[in-house]
This record gives sequence, C-alpha cells and structure tokens, in this order.
Amino acid sequence: MNSKLNSNLNDRQNLAVTAATGQALVLAGPGSGKTRVLTYRMAHLIQEMGVNPYHILAVTFTNKAAREMGDRLDTVIGNKSQGLWLGTFHSVCGRILRREASVLPFDSNYVIFDADDQLSIVKQIFKEYNINDKIYRPQSIHASISNAKNELIPAEDYVPGNSREELVAKVYTRYQKMLMQSNALDFDDLLLWSVKLLVEHDTVRQKYAQQFEHVLVDEFQDTNRAQYQLLRMLTSVHLNLFVVGDEDQSIYRWRGADYHNIIRFEKDYPTAKKILLEENYRSTQNILDAAQAVIRKNKNRTHKQLQSARGETGEKIQFFEADDGQHEAEFVVNSIRKAIQMGAHGRDFAIMYRTNAQSRLLEEAFLHASLSYRLVGAQRFYGRREVKDLIGYLRLIFNPADQISLERVINVPRRGIGPKKLEDLALVAFQGQTTSGAVLLDLVREGQKSRFWIPIGRSVDALLPFARQLRKWTDLLGSGTVSEVFDSILFDTDYQSYLDDGTPEGEARWENVQELRKMAYEYNEKGMIEFLENLALVSDQDTISSNDDSPTLLTLHAAKGLEYKQVYIVGLDEGLIPHTRSIDSDDPEEMDEERRLLYVGMTRAKDSLTLLRADQRSQYGSYTYSAPSRFLQDIPAALLQQQGMRNVARTKTAATWKDADQFLSRLNTTSKRPAPEPVVQKSKRFAHPMRVTHAVWGEGMVLDSKIVDGCEIVEINFASVGMKRVDADLAKLQILE
Repeated sequence: MNSKLNSNLNDRQNLAVTAATGQALVLAGPGSGKTRVLTYRMAHLIQEMGVNPYHILAVTFTNKAAREMGDRLDTVIGNKSQGLWLGTFHSVCGRILRREASVLPFDSNYVIFDADDQLSIVKQIFKEYNINDKIYRPQSIHASISNAKNELIPAEDYVPGNSREELVAKVYTRYQKMLMQSNALDFDDLLLWSVKLLVEHDTVRQKYAQQFEHVLVDEFQDTNRAQYQLLRMLTSVHLNLFVVGDEDQSIYRWRGADYHNIIRFEKDYPTAKKILLEENYRSTQNILDAAQAVIRKNKNRTHKQLQSARGETGEKIQFFEADDGQHEAEFVVNSIRKAIQMGAHGRDFAIMYRTNAQSRLLEEAFLHASLSYRLVGAQRFYGRREVKDLIGYLRLIFNPADQISLERVINVPRRGIGPKKLEDLALVAFQGQTTSGAVLLDLVREGQKSRFWIPIGRSVDALLPFARQLRKWTDLLGSGTVSEVFDSILFDTDYQSYLDDGTPEGEARWENVQELRKMAYEYNEKGMIEFLENLALVSDQDTISSNDDSPTLLTLHAAKGLEYKQVYIVGLDEGLIPHTRSIDSDDPEEMDEERRLLYVGMTRAKDSLTLLRADQRSQYGSYTYSAPSRFLQDIPAALLQQQGMRNVARTKTAATWKDADQFLSRLNTTSKRPAPEPVVQKSKRFAHPMRVTHAVWGEGMVLDSKIVDGCEIVEINFASVGMKRVDADLAKLQILE
C-alpha cells in the first residue's frame, strides 16, 4: 500500500483497508476510526487497485456522514474520486428509482413525503373511513405500515392476524393508493420499491450489480431486512462487500434496524474476513472501562477490549445523586456555567437523556442561569411552518400531482380558496380520472375549452389566479434555476408581506425563508431533484451547526456518531434508563437495547463523563420515588467519584445505587404518603378494552392490568399522550360507560 496512506493507520486499520477482494466484516468499537477505514479503503481501491470510482458504491446512514467521508476522500486522493456513488441508502435508492422509473408505477419526478406528510395522509384516511383516533392512534398505525415495508411486505401481501392488523391492512392499502395518486413515495418506499425493482427486473439488477464492483457500508448494525436484501442483490455479480459496524451500538430497533444482520452476514459469507478495531482515539481509559462494564452483560455480541490510544487513564466518572429532577438539572447547568467561566467552550458540553420530555427542566435551568443552549430534535428548521410552505410550493411545481402540497399552499397566502372549493376541485379531478394539479393546469392551458371548466362551476374564478401562477412556475422550472423558481414564488405571492407582520416572530420567520433561499442558490447547478431530495432526507444530525458555541441538549438516540469533551447523562433511574417499556417487556432484546443506548451515550465522552439520577421526580403535583438504574451497579465502584445527596446530605441506606432492585416497588409510591405496608392480593377493577378517563390525560382505553405489591397497575392508551402505566388508586381513574 502507498506509504503515505499506510502511515496514517494503525495495524488493525491497515489490515482492514488492504483486505483482499471478497467480503469483509469490520467490527469497529466507538472512536476506533471507522470513517478513516472506509475513506482509506476507497482510496486504496482507486489508487492501489485501479478501480474506477464509478464502480464503487459507498453507503452511509446520514447526509452528514456522507459529506464528511467525501471531504476526507478528497483530502487523501484529491479529485480522483469523481463518479463514485456515495450517499445514504435512501438517496442511492432514490437515484436508482428515478433512472428506472419507466418500469415502475410512478413517474421519475416523484416527490418524497416527509414524516408530517405521511401522518397527514393517515389522518385523512381515518376521517375517510370514520376510524376513531381515540382508540387507534394514527402514529401507531403508520408505524405498523412502516414496519411492514421494512420487512418487504407490500400492502397487497399484508396478512392480518387480529382485528387491529385488519385495520392496518385497510389503511395500508388506501395509504399506498393515495401515494401513487400523488406520484409520491415515503422513506420506506425508497427501499421497498428498490428491492422490488431488482427482484422483478433481472436486467436492471444485472446492470447495477455489474456496475458496482465494490460496495462499502457504514453502520452495518443499523441496516434492516430491506437494506440487507438490497446489498445482497447489488453485490450478486462481483461479491465484493465491505461492511463496518458494531453490534454494541445498534440502537434503532424500534425503526426496523436489526443488528442480527451481522450474524446473517457471517452465515451467508462464511469465508468473509473478520477484523476487530479496538483502539479508541476518543475517550480516556476510565470512560472506556465504565462503558464496557455496562455493555458486557449483553449476549449476541462479539467481545471487544477497547484500549485508549491517548494513553490516559483520565478522571473518574462523576456520579451525582440529586434530591429531585430540578436539583439534577440545576447541578448540570451550574457545573457547565462554572467551566465556561474558567475558559471552556459551550460547544464542548452535551447533556443527554432518554426521552425528549426530560429536556424541560434542563431548558428552564439554562434560562434561569441566562446561558444559551441548542436543542437537537425539537422543531427542526425544516419543520417550521414557513419553510414547509415554500418546500410545498417547490414540490408542487416539480410534481403537480402532489395533492398534499397542493392542499398546503393553494390558500397560502389567502386566496379565498376554502375547503369547499378544494372539495369541488378534488371531485372534478376524481371524475376526470386525473389529479387536482392537472385540472388547474388544464384550465389555464385550454381556458373555457377545458373539459373541466363547466364542472368546476363558480369555483373557477377563485382557482384561476393560482392556476396561472402554477403554470408560470412549472414553465420556469423547465428553463430556469432552482433559485429563479424560488424567487418567483416569493415575488408572485408577496410572501414577505404575508409573513413579516412587523413582530419579532414575523421577522424571525422571514429570516428562515432567507436561509432556505441561500440553500436554493447552492443547488442551481445540481437542480431541483437533488434540492428536494436533500430537504426530504435530512436528519436531525444534519442540522447541528458546528459554529454554535452553546451546550447541546439531545436524546441518547440522537447522540449516535457525535462526540463531546464533557458529557452529562441524566435520568439514570429505573423507568427512564432503562425505559419502562423494556422493564415490562417479555422480550430480552428490549433491555439489551437499553443497555446499548447507555453505552453509546457514555462513549460519546472524550475527557469527562458525569452520570446523574434523582431520588424523586415530580408527577402532576406530587413526587414519585425513583429507584437507581440497574445499569449503575454494573460499573465498578473504583471507577466512580460519587457526590450529591447520598454522599453529603444523609447517611447511605439500602437505597444506594448498588441496590436498585430492592427499590423497584417504590416507583409508583408518592413521597406525600408513607411507604405502604404489605397488603394482601386484591382483585382487579380494570380490564381490556374498558374505557376510562383521567383528570389530566383525558379519555383512554385499558390495554392491561396487573396487581403489583398490592397496587393495581394499569396500562392505558390515552388519545392525548399515548401509552401510560399508572397506579389505579393514585390516578383516580373513572370508568366510562
């Protein structure tokens, strides 16, 4: 291998980069340089083995990772990588589907519906079929549809096994029909249709399998069944598959990811080379030892012994026990404020938690301390109203069949086109076996000669001005740039006057529009297709700014792939980490994933790691005792520096973190009453499918009930907040007739 490339790699990395052709499984521990290995592997293929970049496919899981890998590759070999296919699974599939649309039931100018659009369609179907959304949540039904697609089960092959699945099948069928009518795909469709394309059209499969001599995959543990099948077909000719992953960092099971694909890989390719990367360049040894102590309990994993390349033992892991959740948040913020006052940068700090709801107390503490912060996973830039409006305009211009976008923008700004006129338009389109967008364009093109003029009737006067604008923009799309179309929308709709009403909020919204406008200019050469795909497939991590010098608040799921000098993980309590769902589940994989989630969070830390928990947490005006997380007892005491309530404020009792299991029974006991005496078994008052009401959460349906330590614990699906587990006596549930 080129000595310049070789000098930047350790022995294991070099072994992976220079591996012979065929299949290779690289199990890369956190911070072990997997991006470097993938980058240098591509450089090795191009420079040392003479592979044409056009014959290399490299797949990542985020746009950010793809950009970083592309930039690194350019640094290593200059501009010799032109033609290489590098992107996320979804972007690569999108590219293939547009190229091969002639054999598919949708046109090449299809649009990709984002999460909000997908949920909007499901809600429309609920109204159409008169489905009670208090019994069945649209989000839950859509999740079932998504899971089916990830398992490569199209609507026509979905076989229900119970009454709920019968509803899923009904909604799924209608959902797909509405997507096709709008010439649209959702995220899961990009994978499902790509697999379907390669399975049913052998010439297409041969074409791409022949083209891609080498396929490289990042974060292989996060692939699902559809992605695994896709990889097998794309490598069916040359059989060169190089995958990098780590079972210990698989944390997306809830959205279809299956780390068992690593096991399948070893079974399907028994001669594959297996290489472990165990030298960590990120963290101190104490952090690594603590994290490994947590993950070691999991089964179905390859043992790795992580060693810090920094040669530093580092400071002990700080463990802080707070009186309550507010005290926990205040400790974090005060610690960060003191560090910043001593010269630290805000961007060096990250506070991680299990659920988004945990950010509230932290945000309040930051505001009270007058410290800025950035919140990952809140309302994203691309989810803001004004941004979605303009994206809706662009999608409609690109694909006039997009009914969701049409309904979003046709009366923004107000044009006097209300629900009744929209219904008239949709009915005429349905009767004419076409789309609403096609009707509007035909009205402008044919005038009163249009076959839709008379059926539209009096609504035509309100619809024509918008129809003329739409026709102008679609014509401009054929000859103009992305930015020209964007500016035409702003000018023709006088969008600034509509948005900026002179208030600070209006001004901020207009600034968001200007930010999106800057992006449009960046895509003038790439074109509208790439611009819209980038907007549709962007992830939370893609929006994290490296220029913001503020501490970051984010969930443990969102922390994957990131690193910070100092990390705080709050909520190390039973019911939070691990989450209640995993505690109640009969599936051991649920608890294993919770353990992996904590492991990922711990290994984001470079220099300092602080774990925190609270003795009690507020629940609607009363305080509930919390038991220490069972994961804490896995960490050797020698690695911990304990402080806080139990070390200072009072004598330690059996309630220390090492005795978490003894305190599980306190989870549903408020601090306003003494611990209950042992009671005899009592009968249950609640049972499925009884309907109940709660003073705060409103109506819900009982899913399950069990007696725990003399208390009736009821699982209820509330229409307002989803699934909750409550103590029936404390919750004061009322049974509805």
